[in-house]
Amino acid sequence: MTSAPIRRLLIILGDQLDEHATLLRDVDPDHDLIWMAEVREESTHVRSARARIAVFLAAMRRFADRQRALGRAVEYIRLDDRANTGTLAGELRRAIEAHRPRHLAMTAPGDWRVLDALRRTAREAGLALELEDDTHFLCTVREFATHARGRKQLRLEYFYRELRQRTGILMDKGKPAGGRWNFDAENRRAFGAQGPGELPPPQRFLPDADTRDVLAMVTREFADHPGSLAAFDWPLSRAEAMRALEDFITHRLPGFGRYQDAIWAGEPWLYHSRLASALNLKLLNPRELVQAAERAWRDGHAPIEAVEGFVRQVIGWREYVRGIYWTRMPGYLDSNALEAGEPLPAFYWSGDTPMACLADAIGQTLRVGYAHHIQRLMITGLYALLLGVEPRQVHAWYLAVYVDAVEWVELPNTIGMSQFADGGLMASKPYAASGAYIDRMSNHCRGCRFRPRDKTGEHACPFTVLYWGFLLRHHERLIRNPRMKMPLRHLEGLDDAARRDLQARADAHRSRVRGGAGA
Repeated sequence: MTSAPIRRLLIILGDQLDEHATLLRDVDPDHDLIWMAEVREESTHVRSARARIAVFLAAMRRFADRQRALGRAVEYIRLDDRANTGTLAGELRRAIEAHRPRHLAMTAPGDWRVLDALRRTAREAGLALELEDDTHFLCTVREFATHARGRKQLRLEYFYRELRQRTGILMDKGKPAGGRWNFDAENRRAFGAQGPGELPPPQRFLPDADTRDVLAMVTREFADHPGSLAAFDWPLSRAEAMRALEDFITHRLPGFGRYQDAIWAGEPWLYHSRLASALNLKLLNPRELVQAAERAWRDGHAPIEAVEGFVRQVIGWREYVRGIYWTRMPGYLDSNALEAGEPLPAFYWSGDTPMACLADAIGQTLRVGYAHHIQRLMITGLYALLLGVEPRQVHAWYLAVYVDAVEWVELPNTIGMSQFADGGLMASKPYAASGAYIDRMSNHCRGCRFRPRDKTGEHACPFTVLYWGFLLRHHERLIRNPRMKMPLRHLEGLDDAARRDLQARADAHRSRVRGGAGA
Protein backbone atom coordinates (compact mmCIF):
# COMPACT_ATOMS: atom_id res chain seq x y z
CA MET A 1 0.00 0.00 0.00
CA THR A 2 1.42 3.39 -0.98
CA SER A 3 1.08 6.71 0.82
CA ALA A 4 0.72 10.19 -0.62
CA PRO A 5 3.86 11.33 -2.48
CA ILE A 6 6.45 13.25 -0.47
CA ARG A 7 8.84 15.97 -1.54
CA ARG A 8 12.09 14.56 -0.18
CA LEU A 9 13.17 11.25 1.26
CA LEU A 10 16.07 12.14 3.55
CA ILE A 11 18.36 9.12 3.91
CA ILE A 12 20.34 8.95 7.16
CA LEU A 13 22.87 6.17 7.69
CA GLY A 14 24.15 4.73 10.95
CA ASP A 15 27.29 6.88 10.94
CA GLN A 16 25.46 10.14 10.14
CA LEU A 17 23.77 10.92 13.46
CA ASP A 18 24.39 14.66 13.28
CA GLU A 19 21.58 16.80 14.66
CA HIS A 20 23.06 19.82 12.88
CA ALA A 21 23.62 18.26 9.45
CA THR A 22 22.96 20.48 6.45
CA LEU A 23 20.48 17.85 5.31
CA LEU A 24 18.24 18.59 8.32
CA ARG A 25 18.29 22.38 8.29
CA ASP A 26 15.05 22.90 6.34
CA VAL A 27 13.07 19.78 7.12
CA ASP A 28 9.34 20.23 6.52
CA PRO A 29 7.48 17.51 8.48
CA ASP A 30 4.53 17.80 6.10
CA HIS A 31 6.57 17.14 2.97
CA ASP A 32 9.88 15.55 4.01
CA LEU A 33 10.45 12.11 5.49
CA ILE A 34 13.57 11.10 7.40
CA TRP A 35 14.35 7.51 6.47
CA MET A 36 16.59 5.16 8.45
CA ALA A 37 17.00 1.41 8.17
CA GLU A 38 18.75 -1.32 10.15
CA VAL A 39 19.78 -4.05 7.71
CA ARG A 40 21.57 -7.32 8.22
CA GLU A 41 23.99 -6.73 5.33
CA GLU A 42 25.74 -3.94 7.22
CA SER A 43 26.67 -6.41 9.95
CA THR A 44 27.53 -9.36 7.73
CA HIS A 45 29.42 -8.03 4.68
CA VAL A 46 32.23 -8.33 7.19
CA ARG A 47 31.46 -10.55 10.20
CA SER A 48 31.04 -7.67 12.60
CA ALA A 49 31.60 -8.08 16.31
CA ARG A 50 28.49 -7.78 18.42
CA ALA A 51 29.64 -4.62 20.21
CA ARG A 52 30.14 -2.84 16.88
CA ILE A 53 26.67 -3.87 15.69
CA ALA A 54 25.08 -2.76 18.95
CA VAL A 55 26.78 0.65 18.98
CA PHE A 56 25.42 1.53 15.55
CA LEU A 57 21.89 0.22 16.13
CA ALA A 58 21.44 1.65 19.61
CA ALA A 59 22.75 5.06 18.56
CA MET A 60 20.53 5.05 15.45
CA ARG A 61 17.45 4.40 17.58
CA ARG A 62 18.37 7.20 19.97
CA PHE A 63 18.79 9.56 17.03
CA ALA A 64 15.45 8.59 15.45
CA ASP A 65 13.68 9.18 18.78
CA ARG A 66 15.30 12.60 19.00
CA GLN A 67 14.10 13.53 15.51
CA ARG A 68 10.55 12.50 16.36
CA ALA A 69 10.73 14.59 19.53
CA LEU A 70 11.63 17.57 17.32
CA GLY A 71 8.40 17.03 15.40
CA ARG A 72 9.95 15.53 12.29
CA ALA A 73 8.47 12.67 10.32
CA VAL A 74 10.63 9.55 10.61
CA GLU A 75 10.34 6.13 9.03
CA TYR A 76 12.60 3.70 10.88
CA ILE A 77 13.01 0.11 9.70
CA ARG A 78 14.15 -2.27 12.42
CA LEU A 79 16.38 -5.23 11.77
CA ASP A 80 13.77 -7.71 12.96
CA ASP A 81 10.86 -6.22 10.99
CA ARG A 82 9.32 -9.10 9.07
CA ALA A 83 9.36 -7.32 5.70
CA ASN A 84 13.00 -6.22 6.04
CA THR A 85 14.90 -7.28 2.90
CA GLY A 86 18.25 -7.21 4.71
CA THR A 87 19.99 -4.67 2.45
CA LEU A 88 20.01 -0.89 2.21
CA ALA A 89 19.29 -1.11 -1.50
CA GLY A 90 16.30 -3.39 -0.93
CA GLU A 91 14.89 -1.21 1.82
CA LEU A 92 15.36 1.96 -0.24
CA ARG A 93 13.45 0.35 -3.13
CA ARG A 94 10.59 -0.41 -0.76
CA ALA A 95 10.59 3.16 0.57
CA ILE A 96 10.56 4.64 -2.95
CA GLU A 97 7.63 2.44 -3.94
CA ALA A 98 5.70 3.31 -0.78
CA HIS A 99 6.32 7.06 -0.64
CA ARG A 100 6.99 8.06 -4.28
CA PRO A 101 9.41 10.85 -3.35
CA ARG A 102 10.28 13.54 -5.86
CA HIS A 103 13.83 13.76 -4.52
CA LEU A 104 16.31 11.59 -2.63
CA ALA A 105 18.89 13.37 -0.49
CA MET A 106 21.57 12.37 1.97
CA THR A 107 24.86 13.44 3.49
CA ALA A 108 27.79 11.96 1.56
CA PRO A 109 28.39 8.44 3.01
CA GLY A 110 31.62 7.17 4.52
CA ASP A 111 31.63 3.91 2.58
CA TRP A 112 32.14 3.64 -1.19
CA ARG A 113 30.23 0.33 -1.31
CA VAL A 114 27.15 1.91 0.30
CA LEU A 115 27.25 4.98 -1.95
CA ASP A 116 27.51 2.80 -5.04
CA ALA A 117 24.56 0.64 -3.98
CA LEU A 118 22.31 3.61 -3.16
CA ARG A 119 23.21 5.43 -6.38
CA ARG A 120 22.34 2.36 -8.44
CA THR A 121 19.03 1.99 -6.61
CA ALA A 122 18.16 5.65 -7.19
CA ARG A 123 19.09 5.37 -10.85
CA GLU A 124 16.89 2.29 -11.29
CA ALA A 125 13.98 4.31 -9.84
CA GLY A 126 14.66 7.25 -12.16
CA LEU A 127 15.63 9.54 -9.27
CA ALA A 128 18.74 11.58 -8.65
CA LEU A 129 20.54 11.07 -5.33
CA GLU A 130 21.50 14.51 -4.04
CA LEU A 131 24.59 14.52 -1.81
CA GLU A 132 25.29 17.13 0.84
CA ASP A 133 28.86 17.72 2.03
CA ASP A 134 29.64 16.13 5.37
CA THR A 135 30.26 19.15 7.59
CA HIS A 136 31.98 16.97 10.18
CA PHE A 137 35.22 17.48 8.29
CA LEU A 138 37.34 20.60 7.96
CA CYS A 139 38.47 19.64 4.46
CA THR A 140 36.21 18.53 1.62
CA VAL A 141 37.23 15.71 -0.66
CA ARG A 142 37.49 18.29 -3.46
CA GLU A 143 39.92 20.37 -1.40
CA PHE A 144 42.02 17.30 -0.62
CA ALA A 145 42.13 16.42 -4.32
CA THR A 146 43.41 19.93 -5.04
CA HIS A 147 46.07 19.51 -2.34
CA ALA A 148 47.15 16.16 -3.80
CA ARG A 149 47.16 17.21 -7.44
CA GLY A 150 50.64 17.38 -8.95
CA ARG A 151 52.48 16.14 -5.86
CA LYS A 152 54.99 13.34 -6.35
CA GLN A 153 54.35 12.17 -2.80
CA LEU A 154 51.53 12.66 -0.34
CA ARG A 155 52.62 13.25 3.23
CA LEU A 156 50.51 14.01 6.27
CA GLU A 157 52.90 16.66 7.58
CA TYR A 158 52.40 19.05 4.66
CA PHE A 159 48.64 18.57 4.64
CA TYR A 160 48.41 19.00 8.43
CA ARG A 161 50.33 22.27 8.39
CA GLU A 162 48.20 23.64 5.56
CA LEU A 163 45.03 22.76 7.44
CA ARG A 164 46.19 24.43 10.65
CA GLN A 165 47.19 27.54 8.76
CA ARG A 166 43.84 27.68 6.98
CA THR A 167 41.75 27.08 10.10
CA GLY A 168 43.87 28.90 12.69
CA ILE A 169 43.81 25.85 14.98
CA LEU A 170 46.79 25.92 17.39
CA MET A 171 48.22 29.00 15.68
CA ASP A 172 49.59 32.22 17.22
CA LYS A 173 50.03 35.20 14.88
CA GLY A 174 50.64 32.93 11.91
CA LYS A 175 53.09 30.70 13.78
CA PRO A 176 52.46 27.26 15.29
CA ALA A 177 51.45 27.39 18.94
CA GLY A 178 54.33 26.45 21.21
CA GLY A 179 56.83 27.33 18.48
CA ARG A 180 56.76 23.96 16.68
CA TRP A 181 54.46 22.16 14.29
CA ASN A 182 54.65 18.86 16.15
CA PHE A 183 55.90 17.42 19.40
CA ASP A 184 56.40 13.82 18.33
CA ALA A 185 59.71 13.56 20.18
CA GLU A 186 57.93 14.24 23.48
CA ASN A 187 55.03 11.93 22.65
CA ARG A 188 56.75 8.54 22.56
CA ARG A 189 57.36 7.75 26.21
CA ALA A 190 56.80 4.38 27.80
CA PHE A 191 55.51 4.03 31.36
CA GLY A 192 58.59 2.30 32.71
CA ALA A 193 58.61 -0.34 35.39
CA GLN A 194 56.18 1.55 37.61
CA GLY A 195 53.36 1.38 35.07
CA PRO A 196 50.75 4.05 34.43
CA GLY A 197 49.79 4.50 38.06
CA GLU A 198 46.25 5.31 39.16
CA LEU A 199 44.08 6.71 36.42
CA PRO A 200 40.44 7.71 36.69
CA PRO A 201 38.56 5.35 34.37
CA PRO A 202 36.59 6.85 31.51
CA GLN A 203 33.01 7.75 32.27
CA ARG A 204 30.68 4.82 31.66
CA PHE A 205 27.28 5.01 30.00
CA LEU A 206 25.30 2.05 31.21
CA PRO A 207 22.60 0.79 28.81
CA ASP A 208 19.07 2.09 29.29
CA ALA A 209 15.99 -0.06 28.61
CA ASP A 210 16.00 0.64 24.85
CA THR A 211 19.71 -0.17 24.57
CA ARG A 212 19.20 -3.38 26.55
CA ASP A 213 16.57 -4.34 23.96
CA VAL A 214 19.18 -3.77 21.22
CA LEU A 215 21.73 -5.86 23.09
CA ALA A 216 19.23 -8.68 23.44
CA MET A 217 18.36 -8.53 19.75
CA VAL A 218 22.03 -8.52 18.71
CA THR A 219 22.71 -11.49 20.99
CA ARG A 220 19.79 -13.33 19.40
CA GLU A 221 20.30 -12.37 15.76
CA PHE A 222 24.11 -12.54 15.67
CA ALA A 223 24.82 -15.41 18.05
CA ASP A 224 27.69 -16.71 15.90
CA HIS A 225 29.45 -13.34 15.62
CA PRO A 226 32.59 -12.58 17.63
CA GLY A 227 32.96 -10.38 20.66
CA SER A 228 31.13 -9.72 23.90
CA LEU A 229 28.42 -7.31 25.09
CA ALA A 230 29.10 -7.82 28.81
CA ALA A 231 31.07 -4.56 29.18
CA PHE A 232 28.98 -2.47 26.76
CA ASP A 233 28.96 1.15 27.96
CA TRP A 234 29.56 3.42 24.97
CA PRO A 235 28.13 6.95 24.57
CA LEU A 236 25.16 6.68 22.20
CA SER A 237 23.64 10.17 22.13
CA ARG A 238 24.82 13.71 21.60
CA ALA A 239 24.44 14.47 25.31
CA GLU A 240 26.43 11.41 26.38
CA ALA A 241 29.14 12.16 23.83
CA MET A 242 29.57 15.69 25.18
CA ARG A 243 29.95 14.30 28.69
CA ALA A 244 32.58 11.85 27.43
CA LEU A 245 34.49 14.72 25.81
CA GLU A 246 34.45 16.75 29.03
CA ASP A 247 35.62 13.71 30.98
CA PHE A 248 38.61 13.19 28.66
CA ILE A 249 39.66 16.84 28.65
CA THR A 250 39.49 17.00 32.44
CA HIS A 251 41.09 13.71 33.42
CA ARG A 252 43.26 12.28 30.64
CA LEU A 253 44.25 14.90 28.09
CA PRO A 254 47.11 16.28 30.26
CA GLY A 255 48.92 12.91 30.09
CA PHE A 256 47.82 11.93 26.61
CA GLY A 257 50.76 13.31 24.65
CA ARG A 258 53.59 11.79 26.62
CA TYR A 259 51.99 8.36 26.81
CA GLN A 260 49.87 8.10 23.68
CA ASP A 261 52.12 5.32 22.31
CA ALA A 262 52.52 3.41 25.58
CA ILE A 263 50.90 0.03 26.24
CA TRP A 264 50.18 -1.71 29.53
CA ALA A 265 48.72 -5.19 29.89
CA GLY A 266 45.13 -5.26 31.09
CA GLU A 267 44.70 -1.49 30.69
CA PRO A 268 42.63 -0.75 27.57
CA TRP A 269 41.98 2.97 28.10
CA LEU A 270 45.04 4.57 29.72
CA TYR A 271 45.17 8.25 28.67
CA HIS A 272 43.20 7.76 25.46
CA SER A 273 39.99 9.63 24.75
CA ARG A 274 37.59 6.80 23.84
CA LEU A 275 35.80 9.36 21.65
CA ALA A 276 36.38 7.86 18.20
CA SER A 277 33.09 5.98 18.07
CA ALA A 278 31.07 9.09 19.00
CA LEU A 279 33.10 11.15 16.55
CA ASN A 280 32.61 8.69 13.70
CA LEU A 281 28.89 8.34 14.44
CA LYS A 282 28.84 12.16 14.10
CA LEU A 283 27.58 12.70 17.63
CA LEU A 284 30.57 15.01 18.08
CA ASN A 285 32.07 17.49 15.66
CA PRO A 286 35.89 17.48 15.37
CA ARG A 287 35.87 21.27 15.81
CA GLU A 288 34.46 20.74 19.30
CA LEU A 289 37.28 18.36 20.18
CA VAL A 290 40.10 20.59 18.99
CA GLN A 291 38.55 23.72 20.50
CA ALA A 292 38.20 22.02 23.88
CA ALA A 293 41.78 20.73 23.70
CA GLU A 294 43.23 24.06 22.63
CA ARG A 295 41.31 25.83 25.39
CA ALA A 296 42.79 23.37 27.91
CA TRP A 297 46.30 24.35 26.78
CA ARG A 298 45.65 28.09 26.80
CA ASP A 299 44.11 27.78 30.28
CA GLY A 300 47.18 25.91 31.54
CA HIS A 301 45.33 22.65 32.13
CA ALA A 302 47.22 20.54 29.55
CA PRO A 303 50.75 20.84 28.09
CA ILE A 304 51.28 21.68 24.42
CA GLU A 305 52.66 18.24 23.55
CA ALA A 306 49.43 16.59 24.75
CA VAL A 307 47.19 19.03 22.93
CA GLU A 308 49.17 19.02 19.67
CA GLY A 309 49.33 15.21 19.67
CA PHE A 310 45.56 15.02 20.10
CA VAL A 311 44.86 17.72 17.50
CA ARG A 312 47.14 15.94 15.03
CA GLN A 313 45.04 12.79 15.33
CA VAL A 314 41.73 14.63 15.00
CA ILE A 315 42.42 17.10 12.17
CA GLY A 316 45.58 15.53 10.79
CA TRP A 317 45.26 11.80 10.34
CA ARG A 318 41.47 11.73 10.35
CA GLU A 319 41.13 14.26 7.53
CA TYR A 320 44.12 12.89 5.64
CA VAL A 321 42.93 9.29 5.50
CA ARG A 322 39.47 10.38 4.39
CA GLY A 323 41.01 12.29 1.50
CA ILE A 324 43.07 9.29 0.46
CA TYR A 325 40.05 6.98 0.69
CA TRP A 326 37.74 9.04 -1.51
CA THR A 327 40.37 9.99 -4.08
CA ARG A 328 41.65 6.40 -4.45
CA MET A 329 38.56 4.19 -4.21
CA PRO A 330 37.41 1.72 -5.36
CA GLY A 331 40.78 0.40 -6.57
CA TYR A 332 42.51 1.18 -3.27
CA LEU A 333 40.75 -1.79 -1.66
CA ASP A 334 42.77 -4.22 -3.80
CA SER A 335 46.18 -2.69 -3.08
CA ASN A 336 48.81 -5.34 -2.31
CA ALA A 337 52.22 -3.88 -3.12
CA LEU A 338 54.06 -6.48 -1.02
CA GLU A 339 52.19 -9.37 -2.68
CA ALA A 340 51.12 -10.70 0.71
CA GLY A 341 48.98 -13.82 0.57
CA GLU A 342 48.93 -15.57 3.95
CA PRO A 343 45.54 -16.22 5.59
CA LEU A 344 44.61 -14.26 8.69
CA PRO A 345 45.54 -16.47 11.68
CA ALA A 346 42.57 -18.10 13.37
CA PHE A 347 43.65 -16.74 16.76
CA TYR A 348 42.70 -13.21 15.63
CA TRP A 349 39.12 -14.30 16.37
CA SER A 350 39.90 -15.82 19.77
CA GLY A 351 43.09 -14.35 21.24
CA ASP A 352 44.28 -17.90 21.83
CA THR A 353 48.04 -17.44 21.36
CA PRO A 354 51.06 -17.70 23.69
CA MET A 355 52.34 -14.33 22.43
CA ALA A 356 51.43 -12.13 25.41
CA CYS A 357 51.11 -8.85 23.50
CA LEU A 358 48.81 -10.32 20.85
CA ALA A 359 46.74 -12.26 23.37
CA ASP A 360 46.16 -9.09 25.38
CA ALA A 361 45.38 -6.81 22.40
CA ILE A 362 43.07 -9.31 20.70
CA GLY A 363 41.39 -10.38 23.93
CA GLN A 364 40.76 -6.74 24.85
CA THR A 365 39.44 -6.03 21.34
CA LEU A 366 36.95 -8.88 21.50
CA ARG A 367 35.93 -8.00 25.05
CA VAL A 368 35.31 -4.24 24.68
CA GLY A 369 35.52 -3.50 20.93
CA TYR A 370 38.48 -1.17 21.34
CA ALA A 371 42.27 -0.97 21.18
CA HIS A 372 44.30 2.20 20.95
CA HIS A 373 46.23 3.17 17.84
CA ILE A 374 49.60 1.66 18.82
CA GLN A 375 48.00 -1.64 19.77
CA ARG A 376 46.38 -1.64 16.32
CA LEU A 377 49.45 -0.50 14.40
CA MET A 378 52.34 -2.09 16.31
CA ILE A 379 50.79 -5.25 17.76
CA THR A 380 47.98 -6.71 15.65
CA GLY A 381 48.91 -4.80 12.50
CA LEU A 382 52.65 -5.38 12.84
CA TYR A 383 52.25 -9.12 13.26
CA ALA A 384 50.01 -9.33 10.17
CA LEU A 385 52.51 -7.25 8.18
CA LEU A 386 55.50 -9.39 9.17
CA LEU A 387 53.58 -12.62 8.64
CA GLY A 388 52.49 -11.45 5.19
CA VAL A 389 48.71 -11.66 5.60
CA GLU A 390 46.65 -10.80 2.52
CA PRO A 391 45.68 -7.12 3.08
CA ARG A 392 41.95 -7.47 2.37
CA GLN A 393 41.69 -10.04 5.16
CA VAL A 394 43.43 -7.68 7.59
CA HIS A 395 41.10 -4.88 6.49
CA ALA A 396 38.01 -7.05 6.99
CA TRP A 397 39.13 -7.94 10.53
CA TYR A 398 39.72 -4.33 11.58
CA LEU A 399 36.42 -3.22 10.07
CA ALA A 400 34.61 -6.02 11.89
CA VAL A 401 35.96 -5.82 15.42
CA TYR A 402 36.20 -2.14 16.40
CA VAL A 403 33.19 -0.08 17.46
CA ASP A 404 34.66 3.04 15.83
CA ALA A 405 35.36 1.38 12.47
CA VAL A 406 33.88 3.02 9.37
CA GLU A 407 35.53 2.15 6.09
CA TRP A 408 36.70 5.66 5.10
CA VAL A 409 38.94 5.79 8.17
CA GLU A 410 39.72 2.12 8.73
CA LEU A 411 40.71 1.11 5.18
CA PRO A 412 43.52 3.64 4.55
CA ASN A 413 44.89 3.13 8.05
CA THR A 414 45.02 -0.62 7.42
CA ILE A 415 45.98 -0.80 3.74
CA GLY A 416 48.28 2.21 3.70
CA MET A 417 49.77 2.67 7.15
CA SER A 418 49.59 -0.72 8.86
CA GLN A 419 50.20 -3.09 5.93
CA PHE A 420 52.11 -0.82 3.49
CA ALA A 421 49.96 -2.41 0.80
CA ASP A 422 49.72 0.81 -1.20
CA GLY A 423 53.49 0.79 -1.71
CA GLY A 424 54.15 4.05 0.10
CA LEU A 425 51.31 6.32 -0.97
CA MET A 426 50.25 6.98 2.60
CA ALA A 427 53.31 6.09 4.68
CA SER A 428 56.93 6.72 3.77
CA LYS A 429 58.08 3.30 4.98
CA PRO A 430 56.64 0.04 6.33
CA TYR A 431 55.97 0.14 10.07
CA ALA A 432 58.13 -2.95 10.56
CA ALA A 433 59.78 -3.63 13.91
CA SER A 434 61.08 -6.49 16.00
CA GLY A 435 59.97 -7.57 19.45
CA ALA A 436 62.35 -4.99 20.92
CA TYR A 437 59.88 -2.20 20.11
CA ILE A 438 57.09 -3.97 21.98
CA ASP A 439 59.43 -4.57 24.92
CA ARG A 440 60.31 -0.87 25.01
CA MET A 441 56.71 0.41 24.87
CA SER A 442 54.92 -2.16 27.05
CA ASN A 443 55.24 -4.63 29.90
CA HIS A 444 54.08 -7.60 27.82
CA CYS A 445 57.48 -9.20 27.35
CA ARG A 446 58.14 -9.59 31.07
CA GLY A 447 55.58 -12.33 31.45
CA CYS A 448 55.86 -13.82 27.97
CA ARG A 449 57.58 -17.10 27.23
CA PHE A 450 59.33 -15.47 24.27
CA ARG A 451 62.35 -13.16 24.53
CA PRO A 452 62.07 -10.08 22.35
CA ARG A 453 65.77 -9.87 21.42
CA ASP A 454 66.16 -13.55 20.56
CA LYS A 455 65.87 -14.43 16.89
CA THR A 456 66.99 -18.05 17.31
CA GLY A 457 66.32 -20.75 19.87
CA GLU A 458 63.18 -22.03 21.57
CA HIS A 459 62.44 -18.66 23.22
CA ALA A 460 62.89 -16.58 20.06
CA CYS A 461 60.21 -13.91 19.82
CA PRO A 462 57.95 -14.52 16.79
CA PHE A 463 57.94 -10.78 16.06
CA THR A 464 61.73 -10.76 15.92
CA VAL A 465 61.91 -13.95 13.85
CA LEU A 466 59.34 -12.60 11.40
CA TYR A 467 60.97 -9.17 11.31
CA TRP A 468 64.21 -10.58 9.92
CA GLY A 469 62.26 -12.77 7.53
CA PHE A 470 60.30 -9.72 6.37
CA LEU A 471 63.49 -7.76 5.64
CA LEU A 472 64.99 -10.68 3.76
CA ARG A 473 61.80 -11.40 1.82
CA HIS A 474 61.37 -7.79 0.70
CA HIS A 475 65.01 -6.71 0.50
CA GLU A 476 64.90 -5.85 -3.19
CA ARG A 477 61.71 -3.82 -2.78
CA LEU A 478 62.87 -1.93 0.29
CA ILE A 479 66.52 -1.22 -0.57
CA ARG A 480 65.44 1.80 -2.62
CA ASN A 481 63.61 3.33 0.35
CA PRO A 482 65.98 5.75 2.14
CA ARG A 483 64.18 5.22 5.48
CA MET A 484 64.89 1.47 5.33
CA LYS A 485 68.62 1.67 4.73
CA MET A 486 69.60 1.46 8.38
CA PRO A 487 67.70 -1.77 9.23
CA LEU A 488 68.75 -3.33 5.93
CA ARG A 489 72.43 -2.63 6.72
CA HIS A 490 72.23 -5.23 9.48
CA LEU A 491 71.57 -7.85 6.83
CA GLU A 492 74.66 -6.87 4.86
CA GLY A 493 76.93 -8.10 7.65
CA LEU A 494 75.45 -11.58 7.58
CA ASP A 495 76.85 -14.38 5.48
CA ASP A 496 74.64 -16.47 3.20
CA ALA A 497 74.31 -19.28 5.72
CA ALA A 498 73.07 -16.90 8.43
CA ARG A 499 70.57 -15.36 6.04
CA ARG A 500 69.26 -18.74 5.00
CA ASP A 501 68.86 -19.73 8.64
CA LEU A 502 66.89 -16.57 9.49
CA GLN A 503 64.65 -16.99 6.47
CA ALA A 504 64.07 -20.66 7.26
CA ARG A 505 63.03 -19.82 10.82
CA ALA A 506 60.60 -17.16 9.61
CA ASP A 507 59.18 -19.53 6.98
CA ALA A 508 58.77 -22.26 9.58
CA HIS A 509 56.81 -19.92 11.84
CA ARG A 510 54.58 -18.85 8.95
CA SER A 511 53.96 -22.50 8.11
CA ARG A 512 52.99 -23.34 11.71
CA VAL A 513 50.55 -20.45 11.91
CA ARG A 514 49.12 -21.32 8.51
CA GLY A 515 48.47 -24.78 9.91
CA GLY A 516 46.49 -23.38 12.84
CA ALA A 517 49.12 -22.95 15.56
CA GLY A 518 48.96 -19.93 17.83
CA ALA A 519 52.67 -19.13 17.49
